[in-house]
Amino acid sequence: MSADLLMIASFLLLLLAGVPVAFSLGLAGAVGIVTGLSPAMLATLGTNTYNSIAKYPLIAIPLFILAGLVFERAGVAARLVRFAQALIGARHGGLALVAVLVCLIMGGMSGSGPADAAAVAMVMLPSMTRAGYPKPFSATLIAASASTAILIPPSVALILYSIVVPGVDLRALFAAGLFPGVLAGLALLVPAFWLSRRHGWETPGEVERPPLGESFRQAIPALFAPVLILGGLRSGLFTPTEAAVAAVAYGVVVGLFLTRELDWRGLWRLFGEAATISGVVLLIIALAGIFAWAGTMLGTFRNLAEWLIALSDNGAVLLALIMLAVLLAGMLLDAISIYLILMPILIPVMQHFEWNPVWFGILLAMNIAIGQFTPPVAVNLMVTTEVAGIRLEQTLGWALVFVIAMAAALLAVALFPEIALWLPGVLGYNL
Repeated sequence: MSADLLMIASFLLLLLAGVPVAFSLGLAGAVGIVTGLSPAMLATLGTNTYNSIAKYPLIAIPLFILAGLVFERAGVAARLVRFAQALIGARHGGLALVAVLVCLIMGGMSGSGPADAAAVAMVMLPSMTRAGYPKPFSATLIAASASTAILIPPSVALILYSIVVPGVDLRALFAAGLFPGVLAGLALLVPAFWLSRRHGWETPGEVERPPLGESFRQAIPALFAPVLILGGLRSGLFTPTEAAVAAVAYGVVVGLFLTRELDWRGLWRLFGEAATISGVVLLIIALAGIFAWAGTMLGTFRNLAEWLIALSDNGAVLLALIMLAVLLAGMLLDAISIYLILMPILIPVMQHFEWNPVWFGILLAMNIAIGQFTPPVAVNLMVTTEVAGIRLEQTLGWALVFVIAMAAALLAVALFPEIALWLPGVLGYNL
């Protein structure tokens, strides 16, 4: 067996054996180095791991993770839910619309699907259950809606994509993700409304409508957060990394002094949680550097890319195959791992067919978003089913409905790239 195949086979076997993704990548890369290069080249392990994370834009990832945790504990989700309920009122599907809307706004604060899923599920699930929604439906809808956080800026996954793919403007990616993210949310609402009316969930008048003025005043700090982040980026006041710092600072002020649901001791614990989560993410990135370096030196990625290109001369056919492969990967792996593993292979393919890298990045993100609520792994769904106290298997039918809905949004963006590219073009970002 060649060193290329041995490295890939080692990675797959380690994953199947239950070895964490980070160590699977590092060990498989070491196998490739020993078998295809020279055992003496193991001396490069330290350099490769350091070079993988010694990149200034990566600072934004732990900061946005911290910002998401701070906003989650600051009580902004509950205030957003009350404001959305006051706007929409009680009607068939009203709470479903509230759940999707709040997830979209929360995604504009944290960029993390699981964090949004946890925050919204804690607030929304009791209300939806009292209104007659089945728990498996509610948990699946919230998990699917929270997956749009990977598209709505500031997305942690898009930050990594801008680092992995040379020459991509992160501001253009953030702008490009906005309309597809909203489109995905609207696509989820269509079956949610239809099912609500068909089954008679949430009879009008049964759900209390909060006073609009009071709920709006309480929601102002939460509503201002996306304005601060995106407005600062658009005006040039912040770089993406500085926007992450501003988001953390603003979240701390909101939690400590405005909502007062966060104290100094709780803030210290959040620093610890953010450090743990960030450590896992950065460990994956660091050890993936070994795999990437070995794959580059052995020519593995070039060979795989050439094999993909040889499958079909039709770019549309190959794009469909890639999207299917990414969807399957999204059912098993997190977004960070998918980008690190697949992008060295996909970049030559993208360049061969002259696909716009910003548009292609959004398509990948939409695919990965679908994977976040599609079993067997379905990280967002694991969070919401835990909050709901139900088994993951109970959500399979509902998950399929929302997978089809979001796949329709993905198809629309694939067929009409301007859905993603219009806004960054208007804003003057480099495409």
